[in-house]
Amino acid sequence: MKQLRDRLDELLQAGQLGGLHAVVAVRGGQTLLEYYGTGEDFAWSDSRGIVEFGPETLHDIRSVTKSVTALLYGIALGDGLVPPPEEPLVPRFPQYPDLAADPQRARLTVAHALTMSLGLEWSEDLPYNSPANAEIAMELAPDRYRYILERPILEPPGTRWTYCGGATALLGQLITDGTGLSLPQYGQAMLFTPLGIDQFEWMAGADGVASPASGLRLAPRNLARLGELVLANGAWDSQPLVPAGWIHTMLQPRLQTTWGGQYGYQWYVESTKDPQLVAGMGNGGQRLYVLPDLDLTVAVTAGNYDDPDQWRTPLAVLEQVILPAVA
Repeated sequence: MKQLRDRLDELLQAGQLGGLHAVVAVRGGQTLLEYYGTGEDFAWSDSRGIVEFGPETLHDIRSVTKSVTALLYGIALGDGLVPPPEEPLVPRFPQYPDLAADPQRARLTVAHALTMSLGLEWSEDLPYNSPANAEIAMELAPDRYRYILERPILEPPGTRWTYCGGATALLGQLITDGTGLSLPQYGQAMLFTPLGIDQFEWMAGADGVASPASGLRLAPRNLARLGELVLANGAWDSQPLVPAGWIHTMLQPRLQTTWGGQYGYQWYVESTKDPQLVAGMGNGGQRLYVLPDLDLTVAVTAGNYDDPDQWRTPLAVLEQVILPAVA
């Protein structure tokens, strides 16, 4: 749509979309807007230099990976391979009998990991190149799962949402334990290949374990395809990939975030907005917006990593470019 591209160009020229790398907007299966720019990019902390982005260029989606991990959890749950949300969490890690014997930690359930409400000490407020950042400390720890589960207890689980990549790491391990496959293997077999996504990377830590919290690299077109899957209640080409019941459960608002939005199972949920919005969000301005009322999905990639104002560019794309043309 020329109107969309003209408006995008206006905002780019006005300097209101700093760091924008790509946008793909799809409505009702039709591509409304597809834009690729140029800019410095990184794979985690490794600079890729100045990149000319295109339809096949893979991009870090950072913590949008968490939302993809939630889709994979739903697939595995539908096949009876992972525990349901209400099941106790710590006994699923039997290598830590000392932690399982702690009555306070015994209250943890899978749902507390899904909603990031473990009640444990965890902070990712510092840049992701700092070992004082809890996610980086987890990666540097000799045993990441013990590191997560033995964090000091601050409050009863389920009380408060606290951003926690460690919670997603636990979910990823439950998937691996239950399926017998690594996360990239399971994702390729059960999600990416059925969706026709034949190019992706899933970055791993020093121990070779793919990061369920931030490791995925996808082309924006394929990121948008995941949004279309959510819009279709987990079906693709009339074939169910993710149980529709899980999509519904996953996107129920459960806890308030620190900035006032709501959170479901590894997805942000704005149920009070008009139109309703659910989203996966990642450091630097990575976004997967899904708007069920409009049958619309918008994938945004950007390079504003660790920038306090990184939210401005993807929100401007959505609210100043896309929505005025379709709402």
